[in-house]
Amino acid sequence: MPLDPRRLESALPIVTDQVLTRRDVILYALGVSVALDRETDPHALSFLYEDRLQALPSMAAVLGYPGFWLGEERFGLTASGILHVGHSIEIHRPLPVEGTIRGVTTIDGIIDKGAGKGALVYIRREVYDAAAGDHLATVLQTSLLRHDGGFGGEGGAGRELIRVPERMQDVSLHSRTVPEQALIYRLSGDYNPLHILPDVAKQAGFERPILHGLCTYGVVGFALLSHLCARGGSISRLDVRFSAPVYPGERLRTDVWLLGDGKASFRSTAVERNVTVLDNGFAEYH
Repeated sequence: MPLDPRRLESALPIVTDQVLTRRDVILYALGVSVALDRETDPHALSFLYEDRLQALPSMAAVLGYPGFWLGEERFGLTASGILHVGHSIEIHRPLPVEGTIRGVTTIDGIIDKGAGKGALVYIRREVYDAAAGDHLATVLQTSLLRHDGGFGGEGGAGRELIRVPERMQDVSLHSRTVPEQALIYRLSGDYNPLHILPDVAKQAGFERPILHGLCTYGVVGFALLSHLCARGGSISRLDVRFSAPVYPGERLRTDVWLLGDGKASFRSTAVERNVTVLDNGFAEYH
């Protein structure tokens, strides 16, 4: 059925408080392969060892997360047709490794692509340290509602994406996932059965459970962090478009174009299938 924007607006903002522990930070890092082949690397250990722990910048994507609220029955949307197609984080302050995190979720825009073409919903989440009041990060998520267009809202193709340059990449980074990757990553808060139950995955058209898009995002984010910030510093912005799913156990190649002034474009490919899985990637770092 067509989307009713008033139903969505009636539920917003959604305020989500999360008690963050060092264990959560370590578990997230394990879920995005920080320890894989690097279990004694000092850089990797800084995200894994509790006495000198840091939070990965990409962890902002799961902080103050309100869950799959678009799929709730009260909104009347076709839950099986909701796809997470884009994600962006902007880090304003270093992420803490413990404390109470507050996420404030609102809608940043809705595009009606037309009947039979779906709708795009842009969701904004501002992430705060609830005790100190510090503004930690801004998270932007783009969802495609495949079966809920044609409600008479603002039309258009959606927001313009940053394209990778039409030249040879400057460097290619290599990562790998493991068959049990999704089983670990889901413990950071995304319990969608699509990522663990074979029958659910097959009903959705996949040969087996797929990896969470935000897990791929974190795996690639760590590869970029390790290369772009090898001498210190961090990533302050990370944008992607999810163009295809990854199957746990696949290898990833991330082609990177250095743009200067602490900016880079990137694109990630599932090596075994030669399929682009992350596109229109853009990072800012210092």
